[in-house]
Amino acid sequence: MGATEVVRTPPVSGVLDARSAGPTVPRMVLGARLRRLREERNISRETAGEAIRASQSKISRLEWGRHGFKMRDVADLLTLYGVTGEAERATLLALAEQSNTAGWWQPYSDVVPAWMQAYLGAEQAASLIRCFEPQVVPGLLQTSDYARAAVRLTHPSASVEEIERRVTLRMKRQQVLHRQRGPQLWAVIDEAALRRPVGGIATMRAQLLHLMEICQLPRVTVQIMSFLAGGHAAVRGPVTIVRLPGDQLPDMVYLEQLASALYPDKPAEIEYYWDVMNRVVVEAESPDATRTILRRILQEI
Repeated sequence: MGATEVVRTPPVSGVLDARSAGPTVPRMVLGARLRRLREERNISRETAGEAIRASQSKISRLEWGRHGFKMRDVADLLTLYGVTGEAERATLLALAEQSNTAGWWQPYSDVVPAWMQAYLGAEQAASLIRCFEPQVVPGLLQTSDYARAAVRLTHPSASVEEIERRVTLRMKRQQVLHRQRGPQLWAVIDEAALRRPVGGIATMRAQLLHLMEICQLPRVTVQIMSFLAGGHAAVRGPVTIVRLPGDQLPDMVYLEQLASALYPDKPAEIEYYWDVMNRVVVEAESPDATRTILRRILQEI
């Protein structure tokens, strides 16, 4: 019924596009470097936090690129970690400065919550995005009419202007799929999401036709989790994993909720969600069957 021999997606080569990611990439690179320096010297997060007058939870957020850096804090941490060379300190302090630049989404800051900013940056710089969506078509694959209807469902009191700004932002995000060096997108969509007429029958039919077209792009793979599959590994909700080019940064796991998101970042957690995604791919219908299934659903709605 499903794809075969999916064990672990191998690293995808490429070059980080820091301009597309905004401050996200320098934050993650600097955070990863600071974490390695701290661990090499067996310094606890608590001790590091005391050095910059902060909690150990803030150190954790800094090390995983979830927070901007103050130049003074980075300088104090480098001193604590024994980094005295002028060249290395200058490089890392330059990253700290870049980490506080405005993100590409800044013009839409009124509709971009703080908890989503790290993901938006990583999405635009990614070499690989894998996702499972049980209830709606993934945002990167939505038509504008479908997106508009989906936004109304989650923001029922929003003004027409706000809804249009959210839709425009979503459409801008989709441009990453058409870049010459854009990411590989591998999406698994539950059949329920494809049969639920968000926005009405006409909007849903246009959305299904759009999926049939876009899954032919060379870097887009779409699978459908059929009702006949029964239960599956991601039954509890949507999952997205983002891989950035190179081997310096950990994969980002993004679990979006109604009004917030989780970023599980422990190595064991990241590996767990990779296992979930790999199992979902095996349990879903083959990518070769996607257009046939979409055509059948079109005839039935």
